[in-house]
Amino acid sequence: MTYRAPVAEMAFTLRHVAGLDRAIAEGLHGDLSDELVDTILEEAGRFANDVVAPLNTIGDRHGTPLKDGVVTMPPGYREAYRAWTEGGWNALPGPVEYGGQGLPVLLNAACIEMWNSAAMAFGLGPLLTAGGVEALSRHGSEELRARYLEKLVSGEWTATMNLTEPQAGSDLSVMRTRAEPAGDGSYRISGEKIYITWGEHDLTDNIVHLVLARLPDAPPGTRGISLFLVPKVLPDGTRNALKCAGIEHKLGIHGSPTCTMVYDGATGWLVGEPNRGLACMFTMMNNARLGVGLQGVAIAERAYQQALSYARDRRQGRASAASEGASPIIEHPDVQRMLLTMKALTGASRGICYLTAEAIDRAHRAPDEAGRKAAQGCASLLTPVAKAFSTDIGIEVASLGIQVHGGMGFVEETGAAQHLRDARIAAIYEGTNGIQAIDLVTRKLPLEDGAVVRGQIGAMRLVVERVLKEGGPAFGHTAPRLRETVESLDRATSYLLKALGSNRPEEALAGATPYLRLFGLAQGGVCLAQGALAANAAVKGGDTDPAHPARIALARFFAENLATAARGLEETVTGGGGFLQDGVLALAG
Repeated sequence: MTYRAPVAEMAFTLRHVAGLDRAIAEGLHGDLSDELVDTILEEAGRFANDVVAPLNTIGDRHGTPLKDGVVTMPPGYREAYRAWTEGGWNALPGPVEYGGQGLPVLLNAACIEMWNSAAMAFGLGPLLTAGGVEALSRHGSEELRARYLEKLVSGEWTATMNLTEPQAGSDLSVMRTRAEPAGDGSYRISGEKIYITWGEHDLTDNIVHLVLARLPDAPPGTRGISLFLVPKVLPDGTRNALKCAGIEHKLGIHGSPTCTMVYDGATGWLVGEPNRGLACMFTMMNNARLGVGLQGVAIAERAYQQALSYARDRRQGRASAASEGASPIIEHPDVQRMLLTMKALTGASRGICYLTAEAIDRAHRAPDEAGRKAAQGCASLLTPVAKAFSTDIGIEVASLGIQVHGGMGFVEETGAAQHLRDARIAAIYEGTNGIQAIDLVTRKLPLEDGAVVRGQIGAMRLVVERVLKEGGPAFGHTAPRLRETVESLDRATSYLLKALGSNRPEEALAGATPYLRLFGLAQGGVCLAQGALAANAAVKGGDTDPAHPARIALARFFAENLATAARGLEETVTGGGGFLQDGVLALAG
């Protein structure tokens, strides 16, 4: 069973959960119309279904072999990538002055989901290019922007992000790659970088590497890191002194080359200010973190679609005494529970990611400074949740997909196993999910003395109150369960802020990961409830779309079956830190 982009559900979430309709009505996106949005989504869905999706299994089986420094991409990738760039998909959110279409991050988020559902290994490369465009647009010199941005925006060239070294994973303070001034405004970059996504490939004529390195007089630690643009091919057409020295043999994303890059006095140019490279790189990483969250949504969606199709066809046992012969397994209550869990978690994580994208748009486009500042705070708060919660969900949903398939899920023939293999990396790269939880708790909760997170919790409460007032019998216990979830989040937030303010950071760190999960359950449940409210209003208005009752039922399932974990997570956040004292003994036992 191949992938079919859920265009209608994406459009509904964009409009009624993330708020695209409101943004269009406010004029935030110029002359963008509902009709144009629908056209873009339908065309993107068609391209994802017909061109990209057939590459998924091919890429997984072929891999990206390296020979004599050349990486050969899987069959069909080159033609698909060319068609993708010619269709303008890479330029969708790019700056207009460099050939981009300047469309909302929110609209592009739906497209990113489609590309990565269709074939995550294919969709991964353009995510890094988009981050490179963002970093260069904000921090590059006028000369570098003029030389590289147009080709990066169009996708004629791709970009990479070079952080990790063999001895420096998440801790960049021990990075060794160095940059020596050449006396002509350029630098000579020397060092080794590992885990470089699409670091070498045969899809484009040039690859623009953004590389972290140290200047000779750099201060120690992360304060002494600078960012450099190091192209594979120099402006005069000669090959730069860099090479792909190896590719990783990985659990998943086999169609995406993960390279070891060696820089041997390669020519590069400074991006941004000296010793301020980490701030420049974080521009790229924050862009990529939302994209990786969308990869989690994407894999979850495809795994759900495949499991649903299999459950409808596979017959096993009798679902009830009234059944004649073997029943389709979708009629068994436990299989229904698994499928509903998959669908509800996917929808919740989609809502969080789209909400984050909308906040990013408002941070750039709101007409007043106060509106931009508030949106930036919201985007900063939600980004680690979007990345970590959604990628955790991608893994969980893909694992459930294998369970629905039974033994056929554990063999490679069905393709269900590939989804889990591909999904697993998303919780690791672009900052592990543990790092996202630390970022959320130690950096994002204290924003404006807690006012940003309090505002977000207040917005969740407003939706719950609307469910209490507007929801009918079909909503069941949605409102009380979600209210309990949001109140658990509020109490856990107060506990963490107090711990941070009382100089007890270890206690806050001990509860960071369960807190992020609790935040995701609350925000995701509220997103589904908001969609259910819009569906309910449509039904009351006479809309007979069968998707509307299904949206109400899904929000109810999430609230009554999944959000109920909130109280336990709250107790883990507020009382589970005892392992800090006893953990060493327990691990030694």
